[in-house]
This record gives sequence, structure tokens and C-alpha cells, in this order.
Amino acid sequence: MNTIKETNFNFKGQTAFYRGKVRDVYSVGEDYLVMVASDRISAFDVVLPEPIPYKGQVLNQIASKFLSATSDILPNWVVSVPDPNVTIGKKCDPFKVEMVIRGYVSGHLWRTYRDGGRVLCGVELPEGLKENDKLPSPIITPTTKENVGHDEDISREDIIAKEIVSEEDYSQLEKYAQALFQRGTEIAAERGLILVDTKYEFGKKDGQIYLIDEIHTPDSSRYFYAEGYEDRQANGEAQKQLSKEFVRQWLIENGFQGKDGQKVPEMTEEIVKSISERYIELYEHITGEKFQYAEAGDVLARVERNVAEAIDSL
Repeated sequence: MNTIKETNFNFKGQTAFYRGKVRDVYSVGEDYLVMVASDRISAFDVVLPEPIPYKGQVLNQIASKFLSATSDILPNWVVSVPDPNVTIGKKCDPFKVEMVIRGYVSGHLWRTYRDGGRVLCGVELPEGLKENDKLPSPIITPTTKENVGHDEDISREDIIAKEIVSEEDYSQLEKYAQALFQRGTEIAAERGLILVDTKYEFGKKDGQIYLIDEIHTPDSSRYFYAEGYEDRQANGEAQKQLSKEFVRQWLIENGFQGKDGQKVPEMTEEIVKSISERYIELYEHITGEKFQYAEAGDVLARVERNVAEAIDSL
């Protein structure tokens, strides 16, 4: 299939290379990053063995659209999108926190609440909430951004006390996160969706804060379908989600949650195809646009050619 499992390019001016769970990141000179969204898929902090056709394109193009749609709130790192799977942007010094923002009692927040927790990342939660209830107002529950191992919950107070981020910068990150979440919520509503929770990453360059990485993608965000939300809540039913939660559910049903000794279930051609179709469905629903399949054939050659041309024009 026409997938990008990994890349091993050597671009003009390349100074460093880093392979994340999903992205291959090339440093070019002192000022630029080339971020290739591969078709790898991860769940439970494990990269699954089979790449998913067009997944990288879906993530890269959703992020590109939302970064463009929020550029009036703050500048972002993007310089160009020379290929469906690639973004080239400014190299920023990243803040060592991820700004997780939640509008509903779902996922990690719900599990904490269900188990008796009434404080998450220093934020106090009211009594009487049910899973997937809307919060009185969105809350920020930051995590550390670790180079190795799992990110950890952390409070605003600890971030400032440990000087991970200055109080002045952190206050600005909070304002940006709230404004971005409000914009994402408005765009989602136009598509018949509810933006449940998401995360933002920020960096700094020449004293200016930039929005970096991806935003509002199904890998970084959780969406509900708005139609029927109230009825499902009233009846105690599970919400209809638009996220990669379906991949996690398939793994759980087949005995895998990333724990020691567990084996990833076989990813048959049928399973891979169904995951690919779901990601394309996600793209079309979130953006409101028909998905345009990228040029097939030698995908790696296409990416290398397009990036090389873009680097020449920097």
C-alpha cells in the first residue's frame, strides 16, 4: 500500500533528525523544522506494527487547516505545507508543558473523578458530575512534556514553582489555550460536533510565543457528535465519539492495553483498511471538505522531491 512507515532522508542543510511515535522531524539549518507525518499509528504509548494508509495526510492537513484558522489568535510555527504529509516551520524552543484543556468530564478526567478524585492538576471539581457531562467552564489540566517515558499531570502552581515556565509566560499560555479552545469549539459546532478536550503545545522564538505541532486533530482531540448528545446523557448512554478511541477499543477488546506481556493483536488487511476509512471519515467530518487522495506511486520519492524544492525556496 502507499504508506509511509518511516523516512530516512538527507536534506540539504540537514543538521539533526528525530523520530517520534508518529512524526519524523528533520532540522534544517538553525531556523527550520521539516515535520513528516508518517502513517504510523500509536495507542497506549505503543507504535502498532502496521501503518495506516493516508493517516499521516489526514493529520497533517487537519492541523494545517486549524493552524490557519487560528492564526489571528497567535502566530504559529508554519512556514509552508509543501506535501500532503509534510509541514515546514520555524524551529522554536518548546515549553516543557502540554496545555490540556477540557470542556467535558471524559477520558482521564472521568477516570480520576470516578475513582474519587475531586482535584486534577490543582483544579477543584464540583460534586455530582456524570461521565461526559459538560463542565461549568473549560479547565486546563497541564502535563509535563517528557523526552522519555510518560507525561505526568502537573498543577499550575508546580509549573511556576519549579520554574518549568515563568508565571508571565504561563499566564499567557492559559489565555491562548482558552481562546484556541473557544475557536475550535465554534468550528466544531458548525460541523455538528462538540470539541470535548484537546491539547496545545507552544514554543518561543526571539521572545515571541508560537503555537507549534498539530491542533484539533483526532490524535490530539476528542469530539462528540452534537446530535443526540443531550438524550444520550439523560439516558446514561455512551456518547458517539469522533476520535481515535475506536482504535483503543479494538485493542482492548483483543486483550491489549500496552501492559507488559501483552501482544498487539493481528492487524489484518481488513482491520488496516477499516482504520484508514475511519480516519478519512474523521477528516471529512471535521473539515467539512471531501478528502483528496494524495498522489500514489512512490510516496517517499514524492515527499523527498517536494521537501527538497521547498527547502531551496526558504
